[in-house]
Amino acid sequence: MNLNFYTLSVIYLVYSFLGWVGETVVATIKGRQFTNRGMASGPFCFVYGTAGVLLAVGLADLRTNWLALFAGSFLIATVVEWVTAKFLERVHHRRWWDYSGKKFNLDGYVCLQYSVLWGVLGAVSVRWGNDLLLRLCAVFPPLLFHIAVWVSMSIAALDQISAVVVVERYAAKHPRFEQLGQELGKGKSRLQQKIAASVERRIQKAYPEAARPEPTTTAEKAMSFSDLVWLFVVGAFLGDVVETIFCRVTAGVWMSRSSLVWGPFSVVWGLALVLAAVLLRGSERKSESRIFWFGVILGGAYEYVCSAVTELLFGTVFWDYSGFKFNLGGRINLLYCFFWGIAAVAWIRYGYPLVAKGMNKLKTHIRPWMTAALAVFMAVNMGVSALAMARYDARTSGVEAATPLAVFLDAHFDNARMERIYPNAKKVEKAE
Repeated sequence: MNLNFYTLSVIYLVYSFLGWVGETVVATIKGRQFTNRGMASGPFCFVYGTAGVLLAVGLADLRTNWLALFAGSFLIATVVEWVTAKFLERVHHRRWWDYSGKKFNLDGYVCLQYSVLWGVLGAVSVRWGNDLLLRLCAVFPPLLFHIAVWVSMSIAALDQISAVVVVERYAAKHPRFEQLGQELGKGKSRLQQKIAASVERRIQKAYPEAARPEPTTTAEKAMSFSDLVWLFVVGAFLGDVVETIFCRVTAGVWMSRSSLVWGPFSVVWGLALVLAAVLLRGSERKSESRIFWFGVILGGAYEYVCSAVTELLFGTVFWDYSGFKFNLGGRINLLYCFFWGIAAVAWIRYGYPLVAKGMNKLKTHIRPWMTAALAVFMAVNMGVSALAMARYDARTSGVEAATPLAVFLDAHFDNARMERIYPNAKKVEKAE
């Protein structure tokens, strides 16, 4: 199955629709009246589409192994549901669903019986569903198919943006935003007002937990853009240092572990620490064993998805754990998942408080232009790194430089330099 923008868009849209159908049918049967379970104006639950895309990208090479396929689907879908629920509660201070009354639940966000169901459905969709779906799409003429995908994705994007705006009305802790929404509402057309009112009524009926007036969590001071930028850079730097020292101790060699062409930065670690700070703040009071298992599960799923996405984008494997016991597709292994758990405990208990304290002290010395300059540098660094890796992949495939950009990349990032920066990267051999 050839995964690209068009095929992934179809998977995203179709599973978003099927997820809405499933949720609506179950809610309607339970409530004995029609209950529309989507937040968007259209018949979509986009969290299902997101999970479908991640499963298609991440588990494509496990399609023949039912046990691994179920385990991967179980893990990824559970993490997507947990992260979505946690993020919504973190932003709006209200739960959108609550499984606290079910056995074997985790903070009320996920529960074992639904995770098992997601594992089964995910395995079936990856093994058979995606191929069937794309064979049906192949019936359409390519031009018509591409136009339909672009139009559908544009409508879906607008629908999601409008849903986010409407959902923000429930953010009672943001009076300035609500006041702004009221001012903008004065100029709304009747159609816009009807759509907004319809979505609000839908949310109140389908997600009563989110519509109730009292918050389910106490509001915490939101992290600013500046905090996130500096936290990402600090995390990326520390991650690179830790991995470099680890390779020196275990393999006896100094090896570059950077994700970027300029500077010792590991993007995977930077993003991981930002996500941990955003999603796990307030977890300091939980037991260390609980934080550890959070780190094992979330870290393992995160590393697996990062491996699959980078392989899809660049056709290159940046790490391979096939030689380790208890590995999943060579993308993750049990030992390193335990390392993620240890890192979670160390970060929540000691790392983040120290970094946050240091950042608070430095805030008086950090000017806005410094943060802006750092953000621009990291954005350019990641953009150039992606282009250099894509050109490296094309160059090793025998593709000659045909544009000024390609000539520039060949001159500044030749094979020798790329191999020094990414010593473990190897090109994926694709079956004909």
